[in-house]
Amino acid sequence: MNNSRASGVLMHVTSLPGSDSIGCFGKEARDFIDFLADSGFTWWQVLPFCMADECNSPYKSYSAFGGNPYLVDLRILTAEGYLTPDELASVKQDTPYVCEFGKLNLTRMNILRLAASRATDEDRAEIAKFAAENPYLEQFCEFMARRAANGDAPWYEWTSDAIDETEHFAWQFIQFHFMKQWSDIRAYANGKGIRIMGDIPIYVAYDSCDVWANRDQFQLDKDGRPTAVAGCPPDYFAEDGQLWGNPLYDWKRMKKDDYAWWSDRMRHMLTLFDGVRIDHFRGLESYWSIPADAATAKEGHWEKGPRAPFVKQLRKVVDECEEKLGYRPLIVAEDLGESTPELVKFVHDSGFPGMRVFQFAFDGDPANTHLPHNYVANTVAYTGTHDNNTLLGFVWECDASTRRDLLDYCGFTDENWNRPESYDAIIRTLMASVADLAILPIQDVLGFGADCRMNTPGEAEGNWSFRVTADQLASIDRNRFARMNRMYGR
Repeated sequence: MNNSRASGVLMHVTSLPGSDSIGCFGKEARDFIDFLADSGFTWWQVLPFCMADECNSPYKSYSAFGGNPYLVDLRILTAEGYLTPDELASVKQDTPYVCEFGKLNLTRMNILRLAASRATDEDRAEIAKFAAENPYLEQFCEFMARRAANGDAPWYEWTSDAIDETEHFAWQFIQFHFMKQWSDIRAYANGKGIRIMGDIPIYVAYDSCDVWANRDQFQLDKDGRPTAVAGCPPDYFAEDGQLWGNPLYDWKRMKKDDYAWWSDRMRHMLTLFDGVRIDHFRGLESYWSIPADAATAKEGHWEKGPRAPFVKQLRKVVDECEEKLGYRPLIVAEDLGESTPELVKFVHDSGFPGMRVFQFAFDGDPANTHLPHNYVANTVAYTGTHDNNTLLGFVWECDASTRRDLLDYCGFTDENWNRPESYDAIIRTLMASVADLAILPIQDVLGFGADCRMNTPGEAEGNWSFRVTADQLASIDRNRFARMNRMYGR
């Protein structure tokens, strides 16, 4: 990690303040970057930028490459003449406190289609050039247009080869402006000394252009149906395990072309971000394979992943990007969950930093790798991730004995534990650790409770909608975090 200590904040773009039902690539993104810079943070970690599924999760999408249309800022499109102020006002949010997914699902694509209909001939020529230069994004646009021509049915139920040309251009318009707006945000961040870490979901959705266009690279039968699907075994989060349902890769087939699809995916991600977290990295060492007709993930079993040859190819891509960009992109291995000696060795040999989460540390085992005194430098340490409770919620819900142990560990011995100082002690413990990078979810920076968590794994409803307001961000003591970052050399 370039032998430098740093810190950052985890907050998805959708959680930003704004006026249009969801956070996006508008002024508020720049305001958040200003907050990070003023507070001494140097990393902004986001969640996947791809389209979300029917449960609003960005970890199961129509495309591993395509950008989420909801992140395109309508105010910028209005300023550029594609929408009128009255049209913009017609989709103004009802509340600033949550992502209004119901409203977005009914209105956002229609107003983006309206904007696309006003593209000039010059716009169309520029967008056609963009499509030609970005074949995976163009593949996504074609997929969505074919899907529309088939009544929005999944690709494995299509009855026609038709393509809706109006819809095709609308998706090209959206992807063009998505990339244009995000490029401006990233340039602003880099100019302020802020690097941005993206997130690569390890798997893709069955109903995706990735599977549709690359069927031979997945474990499918002759009719295109999955023979086995992804998930994880029973663990801390779910006693039956998690049945994700994503088709599994045919790693033997992928190896034959040096993992070309994955290499292109990583190259694309490193045009968007200064680093990426590879979700469920342990699935590259061994993955949980569940029969496609299984009722729960308990019926699965472990299979060997692509292991060292795959990592070697990823490192080649990173080397290419380093030569082109002039700095080495950061690759983070999300190695949480059930661990094995083989996984520990795999992550170590990859050279990528693994993850440590404070909330996993207090099981009574002094050798627990999530305890800060067991960290190694090549580590990214978190109070919690998007799948965890908030720090406040976690401490509140701990049993009294565990809570006392963790607060004693952090040097807070006062019996009156429910005070800002106790949570500050936990954050300081993380920041003082040897971990090269410390990441705080925005909820923990703000001191928010369990009602503000981003996601509860295994629960289909009530997730991903958390947002902050401009007033809440303005209330943060930037000097406090700037002092902490200076004190601990971050």
